Amino acid sequence: MAKVDVRLYAALRRYVHQLGLGEAIELDLDEGATIRHIFERLGLPEAEVKRVFVNGLSRGYEHILSEGDRVAIFPPVAGG
Repeated sequence: MAKVDVRLYAALRRYVHQLGLGEAIELDLDEGATIRHIFERLGLPEAEVKRVFVNGLSRGYEHILSEGDRVAIFPPVAGG
C-alpha cells in the first residue's frame, strides 16, 4: 500500500465535498497505482482535469505513485 496526500483545487473541490471529505485527502492505494486510480477512486472525470502535479512536478496520468507523494489536481482555468 502507498499512502498519498491528494488536494483538488478550484471547481474540482466539489468532488471531495460530495464524498464528505475535507480539503486534504489521504488515500491508501495499491502498489503500482497511477494518477488515473485517484480519478477513479474519487469519481473525478478526466475531462475536468487540466494539470496534475506530484511533489511539485507536472506528471501524466500514468505516473506511478509512491508512499508519501503529494498530489495536486487542477481544472482548466479561464481568465480575461
